[in-house]
Amino acid sequence: MLRQINTPQANANVLVGSGTNDDAGVYKLTEEIAMIQSVDYFTPIVDDAYDFGQIAAANALSDIYAMGGTVKTGLNIVGYPIKKLGPEILARILQGAQDKMAEAGGDIIGGHSIDDQEPKFGMAVTGIAHPEKIFQNSTAKAGDVLVLTKPIGVGIHTTAIKRDLLDSHEKQLVTDTMAALNKKASELLADYQVNAVTDVTGFGLLGHASEMAEGSGVSFDISYSQVPQLARTVELAENGVVPGGSKANHSWLSGRINYHEELTKAQQLILCDAITSGGLLISMPKDEAQAYVDSFNRIADTTAAIIGDVKEQETIMIRVHP
Repeated sequence: MLRQINTPQANANVLVGSGTNDDAGVYKLTEEIAMIQSVDYFTPIVDDAYDFGQIAAANALSDIYAMGGTVKTGLNIVGYPIKKLGPEILARILQGAQDKMAEAGGDIIGGHSIDDQEPKFGMAVTGIAHPEKIFQNSTAKAGDVLVLTKPIGVGIHTTAIKRDLLDSHEKQLVTDTMAALNKKASELLADYQVNAVTDVTGFGLLGHASEMAEGSGVSFDISYSQVPQLARTVELAENGVVPGGSKANHSWLSGRINYHEELTKAQQLILCDAITSGGLLISMPKDEAQAYVDSFNRIADTTAAIIGDVKEQETIMIRVHP
């Protein structure tokens, strides 16, 4: 769609604009400071209003972390049927977002609301970074390995919540996974050589990986067995508990992905699962990656893993092995 818009040539201070598939826009303010901006919002995916606010905030803030930035401010974006649901639920959503922003070290400085029959919430967020230390998703290098910092299967599990197929512990696990900030994952990267970063969200692991591979002019080999997943993800997928977005991702990627013949349709769909507030997908040198993973796993609430290799560009963009 954006290709149909006649966009004027950006000025030299626009370091990252809409011409790429990056996670946020970046504008250079000074020789030392670049401003990172992004926006995201969606309808509720969990029942608890406070948890929804936490997840929506973490999801929006993830774009700042994917660019290597420090979170500074957020503006709430609200669509809400105030006469139908009353103010108490909205207050809990906003409190969840406020607490998550405080955890990130930033401030919510305002926002905008409209009367909407379907609740929606999210944020426009701003962060900063040094202009020469911005992470992008189009700079992976052959010889790198791929690191993922959160498990996949979130879309499948939130669909299971809607169908009342998860127990209380499983619901809490997927909620905690979505609400976990990518702050530690991003900040820790400052100690390592990093070539490319993106966060895994609505296009699924393979969708975002394909954007990184295409933008970088490389190909990926990904090992299915190395990709961290939430417990019961395979069982749920095999029983048809797969959101429409994940199926659409799988269809859209047809022809770009070569799946090993041993991988089932359910396993393929898991790799394409449409995720809310997923982890960071990082391309970094092999000799740096294991140390990063070990350090991250000592301090974080989620588990990182090396999931594949970056190769010279081939006809097939991504090959997935068992």
